[in-house]
Amino acid sequence: MEPPQERHRAGALKQQNKAHKHGRHRSKGSLDKINRGKVGPKSVVKTNKRDLRRDERRNKAVQIRHNKREETFAQKRQVGTAKTPPILVAIIALSKDVDPFLARDKLQTSEADVTTTRSGEGYIHLSVPRLKQRFSIFAPPAGDLNSALDILKVADSVLFVLSAFGECIDEEGEILLQAAFSQGLPTPVITATDLAELPIKKRNEVKQNMQKVFSRWLPEEKVSQLDTEMDAQVILRRLGVQKRKLIAQRQNRSHMVADEVQFEPQQNGFGTLKVTGYIRGQPLDVNGLVHITGWGDFQLDRIEAPVDTHPLLLNSSRKGSAEADMEDSSVRLLDQANPQDQESLVAENVPDPMDAEQTWPTAEELEDAESRTNKKKIVKKVPKGTSEYQAAWIPDSDGESVDDEDEDEEDDEEDPMYDAVSDEESECDENEEDDMESVTMSEVPESSKYDKDMDAEEEKLALEKIKEAKMDQMFPDEMDTPQDAPARVRFQKYRGLKSFRTSPWDVKEELPLDYARIFQFENFANTRKKILAFQDRPGSLPGWYVTMHIKNVPEKLMLKREPGQPVVLFGMLPHERKMSVLNVVLKRCTFGDQEPIKSKEALIFQLGYRRFVVNPIFSQHTNGNKHKYERYFQPEGMIVATFFAPIMFPPASCLVFKPNSDGTENLVATGSLLSVDPDRVVLKRVVLSGHPFKVNKKSATVRFMFFNREDINWFKPVELKTKYGRRGHIKEPLGTHGHMKCVFDGQLKSQDTVLLHLYKRVFPKWTYDPTVPENTSAEVEMSELES
Repeated sequence: MEPPQERHRAGALKQQNKAHKHGRHRSKGSLDKINRGKVGPKSVVKTNKRDLRRDERRNKAVQIRHNKREETFAQKRQVGTAKTPPILVAIIALSKDVDPFLARDKLQTSEADVTTTRSGEGYIHLSVPRLKQRFSIFAPPAGDLNSALDILKVADSVLFVLSAFGECIDEEGEILLQAAFSQGLPTPVITATDLAELPIKKRNEVKQNMQKVFSRWLPEEKVSQLDTEMDAQVILRRLGVQKRKLIAQRQNRSHMVADEVQFEPQQNGFGTLKVTGYIRGQPLDVNGLVHITGWGDFQLDRIEAPVDTHPLLLNSSRKGSAEADMEDSSVRLLDQANPQDQESLVAENVPDPMDAEQTWPTAEELEDAESRTNKKKIVKKVPKGTSEYQAAWIPDSDGESVDDEDEDEEDDEEDPMYDAVSDEESECDENEEDDMESVTMSEVPESSKYDKDMDAEEEKLALEKIKEAKMDQMFPDEMDTPQDAPARVRFQKYRGLKSFRTSPWDVKEELPLDYARIFQFENFANTRKKILAFQDRPGSLPGWYVTMHIKNVPEKLMLKREPGQPVVLFGMLPHERKMSVLNVVLKRCTFGDQEPIKSKEALIFQLGYRRFVVNPIFSQHTNGNKHKYERYFQPEGMIVATFFAPIMFPPASCLVFKPNSDGTENLVATGSLLSVDPDRVVLKRVVLSGHPFKVNKKSATVRFMFFNREDINWFKPVELKTKYGRRGHIKEPLGTHGHMKCVFDGQLKSQDTVLLHLYKRVFPKWTYDPTVPENTSAEVEMSELES
């Protein structure tokens, strides 16, 4: 047989022409031939999905809507039932003409078959068989803003009470509304009392005026009347069926308001606090920490289950069984704390001074440092123009030694002319006193009473602060170069930046020692997401009536507690005891005290469930990785406050109060928690200004920025800017008195100002104090009324 003929095989260099574009898409058959049975990985993993027909899609949408509707109805039916906590209603009066306890009594007597019980902390518990719900009603003390805000943190509904007589909402009511809205307002209900005492023709007009006044705060809510039993029944039913507002900062944590509080003192001024109430929100773990608002963080010893003294009674048979259960006073132990699993109260990290690069000094360096510390500075009076070398030859008897702490005070010496003027004024005052004679007045004028209560020193300091804030607002960050000290020494901690937005800055550079005491997350966002998304939390479930034994509570906290103040507890999430650097976005309030607030001034913060005193630093709220330091918190401004405080996971509302000298507090700002980030870089800017002396196209001679040749050479690498937008640099110094030649990128105008920007990173001080001074506003008001 003949061998098979070999076919020609095309080589690698054979020309491959493009196929003709016939304009048609490739068919499925051609694609199958190309793929040759290959299957994509997504189609293998993905389950077979059949496209639904139109009627099937419509039926599926109806089923989803029905399930959501049933879920919403089930949640509404469970509010205030026997297996859930009672509906907690806070009654808030928005003016002094309203008595909140009268509105509470009307709700208490609205139903004929209602069962009323009273707890030791002043809560009224109502069991309403007709509504198959139970309510807990509480009215905070009048004039106590902190108590009102504490009860609003855990309340399910708030009942605002207005009066037909007098002012609808007074100044304190507006402050309370602003603080409540910023903190997180529960589901509101607005009622008006004393409408029945008005003539029939005027009732509708007065009610419309109330609606108009309150529409600025809650435009969708209607004002209801609360004068008769029928009105009280309508209000009570509305409180039971209305849609609940979800407040995220409390829904993520377990919380409780205390029905009964008992304290068992122990040794060393501490004791065990027994708090009885209903668990709300999330399950409460006995091994976790709890926070009592205004008191601090504590550990639990155990959780017990006493008999519920405020049950839901629907009929006579259940009422008899409930009374039998109440007679059985046995207490069951639900959970005991395990010391090995219990979360620690350690809040700070213990820094190791050797945990860094260390270079051990030599004996000569140690002796030199010791001699410097023991050496005192000598201040001598010398003729003007005397150098430091010449002053060393003057005998020491002419000088006096001072400490380093008094060095800054001596820089601000008073003018000698002031002493002469004060002597002349004192002589004039003595002569005037000789010419005066005493006259007996029958009555002291009102102006004298007003001046008697005024603090002249405080008025002077306030005026100086306002002037400094205005100057900082008109000429931000501008500072005069000192003439008595070299600028390279005065600003040795500052540096120049080519671009504030893009120039690098090491976030770990030259950190203070306080940063070794705090904790930092590797990824705060992921940690927060994991903690808040954790569903199966162990512990006592919401709705249980329990008694918590809180150990190691200081007895002084219990003694200084005023009667009527609510005790509010929150279960803390993991890591919320640890200290870190918190950043809070704040906005100034449009009412009340509009005086500028200086950075590092002591303020009272109410962040989430915490209340503490701290001295924050202010910075701009920008998107970059560097933020400019703000010396003042101006009115109608928005800034970011940075301070050391315990960690808290957002969302968390923030209220800022400014303490006054008389013990009262003013609400000055509201906001929310921005982040927990110690790496936030806050840069303090200093602007040195100079004036063009001679202008020659793009070059100019500038003076008054520096006053010696060495300073000019020191700051020569820093870029110059002008108020009209020119950019340039220092070319060379001229003479020895601070004149310098500068070159710019364009023609310089004679009225322009040359600026040099320097930056230094600033850090917050460790000023966190969980002990907040008591607000004595109510005591001041009572004393004024009595007088």
